[in-house]
Formats: sequence, C-alpha cells, structure tokens
Amino acid sequence: MLTNGLTALALVIVGIMIYLAVRFEWKYAVSAIIANMHDVIIILGFFAFFQWEFSLAVLAAVLAVLGYSVNESVVIFDRIRETFRRQRKMDTVQVINHAITSTISRTIITHGSTQVMVVSMLLFGGPTLHYFAVALTIGILFGIYSSVFVSAAIGMWLGIKREDLISQKNDIDRDDPNSGAVV
Repeated sequence: MLTNGLTALALVIVGIMIYLAVRFEWKYAVSAIIANMHDVIIILGFFAFFQWEFSLAVLAAVLAVLGYSVNESVVIFDRIRETFRRQRKMDTVQVINHAITSTISRTIITHGSTQVMVVSMLLFGGPTLHYFAVALTIGILFGIYSSVFVSAAIGMWLGIKREDLISQKNDIDRDDPNSGAVV
C-alpha cells in the first residue's frame, strides 16, 4: 500500500514540475522546483533520521506541504514578475527584496494560522494524527524558509532579470511604427 502511495507522490511531483515549467519562465520554474523538492527532502530526512513511522497519513502530509510550498513559490514569483513590470528603475536584488517584503505578512498570517491548527492536532489528535501533524509542522516551517530564501536565492543565482519576462514579439511590435495602427 505504501509503495502505491510513494508512486502517487512521484507522480504528483512530476505534475507539479510540469505545472511550474508551463507557468513560469525556465529560471523561475527551476528555482521553484528545487525549493519544493527541498521541503520534501527535509521532511523525509527528519523521518529517516529519527526513524519515525512513515505511513499513508505522513504521505498525505507531505503532499499537503508540497501544495503549500507550490502556492507560496507561485505567489512570490508572481510578485517578482509584477514588480519587474511596474518598477523599471529597480535592479534584480531590489525587485526580489520588494517581492518578499510585500508577501511576508501574508505568508506569516497564512502559515501561522495553519500552524495553530496543526499544533492542536499534535496535542489533541492522539497517536493516529501524531506523525501527520509532525510532518506538517516540519513542512510548514521549512516551506516558509525554502519559498522565501531558497527559491529566491536560486533564482538570483540563475540570473533572473526583467528581460526574461518580455517576449520577443512585443519588442518587434514596439519598433514597428505601424504597430497598433487601425485601418
């Protein structure tokens, strides 16, 4: 039963990779994928190191954390794209700092309220929900870290810039004096 669950996890990860590759330019997608894989590896590493029981409930928690992490990466990279388009005078580091700063309150509120619920499951859920709540706790804490620090740093390392967001077609149309002319 667990091997079917791990197969499902692999398929979900591949699906998320395809989604991110289609959703973003390749530099953004690669950094988001690495950040998301970071979360999964951290959770699995904790369970392997402490030799905690890995069950289908834990697998469900890993999938939930993966969803959280994808959402957070998409929010931050969308804000980076938006800031690149609006703030022409900012350089890449300033744009990334602005994007993270403008989304950090949302991140703290969202993950903080989720963490309150997960801690209540950890305290009052009994042995059935214990490892599920532990995996979610680890995933939420490291998910914030990876979305804010890992994905943005990898994006900077890959050299994201404003020009990545401008399609070549738009550049050609802007140089054409007749673009936008109505007959």
